[in-house]
Amino acid sequence: MSRLAGIFGRPFVDLSPLIDTSVLPELDEEIVCALPHLEVSYTGGSLKWMGVTAPWVDRDPYVDYMRVIETMPEDELARFVSYGEAPNEAPNGDARAFGDETDNPLSRAQMLYLKYRYGVYFPWKVCFHLLENDTWDDKHSGEGKDFDPEARRLLPKTVAFVENLPFREIGRVVLFGIEANDHAPAHRDSEPGKALAIAQSISFDPRGDKGFYLTDPGGESRTVVDAKIYWFNDMDYHGVEPAPRFRYSIRVDGTFEDGFVEEVHALCRGTSSVTRARARAR
Repeated sequence: MSRLAGIFGRPFVDLSPLIDTSVLPELDEEIVCALPHLEVSYTGGSLKWMGVTAPWVDRDPYVDYMRVIETMPEDELARFVSYGEAPNEAPNGDARAFGDETDNPLSRAQMLYLKYRYGVYFPWKVCFHLLENDTWDDKHSGEGKDFDPEARRLLPKTVAFVENLPFREIGRVVLFGIEANDHAPAHRDSEPGKALAIAQSISFDPRGDKGFYLTDPGGESRTVVDAKIYWFNDMDYHGVEPAPRFRYSIRVDGTFEDGFVEEVHALCRGTSSVTRARARAR
């Protein structure tokens, strides 16, 4: 484990004994054929400012956009705001809080301006919400939410697969894509000791080649997740290694069906009869 929080004594849990993955090659074809038609966005460019990156990441040379925006003189801030979708309106709340997890999401033009003028690094340049969450805190609640119409139209098999996963409700479904030679910096979504429980999520990587990894707080060792469908503890630092090709995965957040956590625990203990039964059922 090497100081990973993990799940039931494992760095992560390979869920393939519990969930049938035979359809993943078919989903991969659907997804890559749909992506050219979907309106994707950038994300992850303010992780340092959000305070969620590993200590060594905070010292690397990749530029964080909120650290840029915080130092903009007023005339430059006004120009930056003019690239927004509603340039004549002042930002809500903090006039210098933009982007992920704020009331002022970046427009495409603003993201490109930050990249071209200031060298800001956006780890995920292909991000698409199949099912949108309003805030970070509501990503496990499905109340009042539905899949994006374009997801239902262009990704019907993928949506059906997600709807059949063992969730009582789903609060967020996101495709995270990494361009060739890019990387996702080590970060964690919640801090150990502060979250009451492990966030319930399922991630699937139809190709199994993303290079997603978990690392201990000191960055001394890395555990590459080699499963195509898995649950990991997002209190652990995690990231994506660079590679000379596009890679992606889909993360589903929500609340598991009653009994599923117990099935995962049984899997980790080696109770194979339960896992075979569920794999057949799905």
